[in-house]
Amino acid sequence: MGTMQEFKEFAMKGNVTDLAVGVIIGAAFGKIVDSLVTDVIMPPIGMLLGGLDFANYYIPLNGQAHNLALAEAKKLGAVIAYGNFFTILLNFIILAFVIFQMVRLVAKLRRAEAPAAAPAEPAPPSEDIVLLREIRDSLRK
Repeated sequence: MGTMQEFKEFAMKGNVTDLAVGVIIGAAFGKIVDSLVTDVIMPPIGMLLGGLDFANYYIPLNGQAHNLALAEAKKLGAVIAYGNFFTILLNFIILAFVIFQMVRLVAKLRRAEAPAAAPAEPAPPSEDIVLLREIRDSLRK
């Protein structure tokens, strides 16, 4: 029963729960960015470069025809799928930029949220100092 209790304490820590939520949201956000790149950004780029699906651009290495879809060309042998690579690279750049902006915003909010540290009050003088001051003041009188 001790192991189960330790696991329960571990799983219920705030950091573990926050991490789990972050991973789930990150996976969903990754799908959104993938769809944005694949379905919105890359078709116009592909149209400018010849009207094909940009992800289907490849260099055949086994004599395949250039007019085959990437999946069919891969079945016939090795290919260098540079169009797919550029699509995934663009996904990464967009995702990295958005995450950078999110981290930047959180850091900015934390700086604004942190209260300005009040100057620390000086420590009270030691008993010796207090006695010496009293002696000094009494000598002045």
